[in-house]
This record gives sequence, C-alpha cells and structure tokens, in this order.
Amino acid sequence: MKKFKGRMDESILVCVYYGPNGERLIQRGCNIAHMLDCPLYILTVDRLPFDELDAEKSDYITRWKQLAEQHNAEEFILKDNEKRPISKVIAEIAREKKITQIILGQTAQSRWEQIAKGSIINSLLREIPFVDLHLISVSRALRDHEGQFEKGVRAYLTREGDVYRLSFNYTKDVEFEGIFFKDHGTDFNNGVFKFMRDKETLQVNVTEDIVKELKHVRMIEPLDIDDED
Repeated sequence: MKKFKGRMDESILVCVYYGPNGERLIQRGCNIAHMLDCPLYILTVDRLPFDELDAEKSDYITRWKQLAEQHNAEEFILKDNEKRPISKVIAEIAREKKITQIILGQTAQSRWEQIAKGSIINSLLREIPFVDLHLISVSRALRDHEGQFEKGVRAYLTREGDVYRLSFNYTKDVEFEGIFFKDHGTDFNNGVFKFMRDKETLQVNVTEDIVKELKHVRMIEPLDIDDED
C-alpha cells in the first residue's frame, strides 16, 4: 500500500535508458519527490517489444522495477515497441500523469546522446512548456562504460549428470532453448544463458560451456550511487 502524498500539485517523472546512469537518475528523482512529498513516476522507452529485449536490457528493467517498489513510486512505466520520437512519448506521459518536473540524463546510448545536444530538450520545451526539466550530467567513468557482453546468439542446454552443457546445435536431448551472451575478452564460452522456464525468464551463469545450477543471476552490478555531482 502506497503512502499518501502530502502534495499533489507537484509530480516527478524520471526518464531512464540502459546504462549505469539509470539508478543515479532514479535516486535523484526519489530525493526530490521525498523533499516535496509528491508522487514519483519512472519511465523507459524502447523501440523493440519487451519479449525481444536482450538479457542485459531485461536486467536493467528488472532492477528499475525493484527501485520503484523500494522507493514507493506511483508507477514504473515501460513503453516498449514504441516508434514515436522519445520527446512525444515523454510529453504524453507528462500530460497523462500531470507531471510538473522531469529528470533526464546523458547515457552512453546513442539515441539519448541527443539530450546532451539539446534536441530532445528543445522538443520537450515546445511540447510541454509547463514542466520543469532537470538534465543530470554523467561522470566520465559512466560515459565510458561499455557493455560486458557480446551480441546474443541462439543456444541450447543439454543435461549431463548434475550439470548442463551449452551447445549451438539442436538435438533431441535439448532441455532448454535460449540466447547465450558471451563475455567480452574471453576465448571460452563464459557468459550468461537466458531462457524461459515455467513462464519465467531466467538468466544463468555459463562457465566454459557448463551451467552448474539453474539459478537466476544479474547481468549488471548495482551502481554505488553517490548523489553528489
């Protein structure tokens, strides 16, 4: 049950995209919402349908949902399979939720680099001039962050005694079919295997072709958030 907010004339929207800056933006939004005692919303936008997102993106979304719950946000909003310009989507949500302040940030993603150049900011100022915009800068360390995994490829798990072996050829003994994301900089098949089991998405560790246990793991490590710029 969400706590009743003291002020309903203010409402915060945090816009996040994949990359380590997302948690920092959410923390900033939570701090402002707490000070104002007002509703908080978290939004992310993707051109792909949710079921086509790779394991790393899915992991970010899972983490953001957890943060939304931890901070008693009103709602985590995922706009997937979205073909409209980002500014149009943000403006639509701002009107729908009666947003008064929007928090945006630079990330390593090319689509959101437009924010730093001002194009999205200018579009939002035209679309929703009644909203205050907060552009949060990113440290060099965050800007230089690179993905840990190579592009995913179709793969399979076959049981071998108490463990599972990763393969890239389908056989009648295959128990699970999914996507394998290989760690950068390794000559062996080390990484993460993403698949569906009992209608649940799982990501499991692969070490030199072997999965020792079907235990869900995160593909990204939580960011140690320092709210100071």
